[in-house]
Amino acid sequence: MSRRVVRQSKFRHVFGQAGKAEQTYEDIRVSKVTWDSSFCAVNPKFLAIIVEAGGGGAFMVLPLAKTGRVDKNHPTVNGHTGPVLDIDWCPHNDSVIASASEDTTVMVWQIPDYTPVRNITEPIVTLEGHSKRVGILSWHPTARNVLLSAGGDNVIIIWNVGTGEMLLSLDDTHPDVIHSVCWNTNGSLLCTTCKDKTLRVIDPRKGQVVAERFAAHEGMRPMRAVFTRQGHIFTTGFTRMSQRELGLWDPNNFEEPMALQEMDTSNGVLLPFYDPDSSIVYLCGKGDSSIRYFEITEEPPFVHYLNTFSSKEPQRGMGFMPKRGLDVSKCEIARFYKLHERKCEPIIMTVPRKSDLFQDDLYPDTPGPEPALEADEWLSGQDADPVLISLRDGYVPPKSRELRVTKRNILDVRPPTGPRRSQSASDASFSQQQQTLETLLEEIKSLRERVQAQEERITALENMLCEFVDGTD
Repeated sequence: MSRRVVRQSKFRHVFGQAGKAEQTYEDIRVSKVTWDSSFCAVNPKFLAIIVEAGGGGAFMVLPLAKTGRVDKNHPTVNGHTGPVLDIDWCPHNDSVIASASEDTTVMVWQIPDYTPVRNITEPIVTLEGHSKRVGILSWHPTARNVLLSAGGDNVIIIWNVGTGEMLLSLDDTHPDVIHSVCWNTNGSLLCTTCKDKTLRVIDPRKGQVVAERFAAHEGMRPMRAVFTRQGHIFTTGFTRMSQRELGLWDPNNFEEPMALQEMDTSNGVLLPFYDPDSSIVYLCGKGDSSIRYFEITEEPPFVHYLNTFSSKEPQRGMGFMPKRGLDVSKCEIARFYKLHERKCEPIIMTVPRKSDLFQDDLYPDTPGPEPALEADEWLSGQDADPVLISLRDGYVPPKSRELRVTKRNILDVRPPTGPRRSQSASDASFSQQQQTLETLLEEIKSLRERVQAQEERITALENMLCEFVDGTD
């Protein structure tokens, strides 16, 4: 009698668990905009969620520890004149977030460590270059201040946020609406999916399509694609019969897929969240109430189903915590932030282990917050892998750095001499400090007015109480 051989894997028993009631964020009016982005972005410090807003677009930023009921007057970030469609935290600065909107602009924001009293309405920089709505954002994985945006004008623009300049514009690579964009590990290539059903690998600095595959999935509904750490491309899409499907492709040989699996019949686009450290990909469909996860290996059949986390409520969006934000003492290998209609709850993926020791095999060194390159170095053709950190002692975030935007003077063609440059730098620093001081003074003035109003109210109530007591006597 033949015995079935069970595949050996340390991730075979990964299980998902919803956070407890006290770990959720309640009373959040999640945006109802029809757009296939995750509507949620998270890092080790903050949780950001795109919310309903009258007369423009807004998103809310909460400190990760501020769980429970969110005050209905909690300040939001709202500088856009149209709905916000996508948000993305900078991987090299946990206080900087970018937002893309239907108003054709991209805005970059610095979030203060304290909870502001009023809405944040002034971005550090506004990036204008698209002619239609901007629906996709993605920071470069290794170069400082390099941000990619893709719009309804079928154009991909790569920006230097530190100067507010456009570095590259890919105008002619896509004939139709772009559905997804993903950088590879060192940020030298992009993979994109498009409404024309073509999966493309692009060298952004040369502006060339390196490889492409038409109809990686034959259905008409949107595809998604992400690079794996081996340089392969994992895709989700639909068959001609509208069944959801996943695929794994080698960009050096697009003729045949390495793996192609049909899944189920459902309308929701599957958003893939890939963890390069464990090589597990998690599939979350908008409107689904489950998360399926698969391990990608280097031996056939390459894509192995692990398990499904199921719940009762459908998800409106999903945030995916970077590895450095996880609790390594509990063998947590992934954490999602699932958006409901009025709340956000964490979902924790854990490998069951009995030992209390640090698990080296579960936590290889992972990308940290230090960039490997400057924007100019990357643009000149340099590539570098991410700067890795160990999670052995848990992740300690670095001190918050302020993002400064230095506009270049296009009229000044000669490089400035030493003293002039230092003078301008000190001027910029002084004006920045002055701006910060003014903001603080405004906050103090607002708090003082509030205290004064409360004191007047208390005095009035005391007088009323005295009158009441005198009347009863």
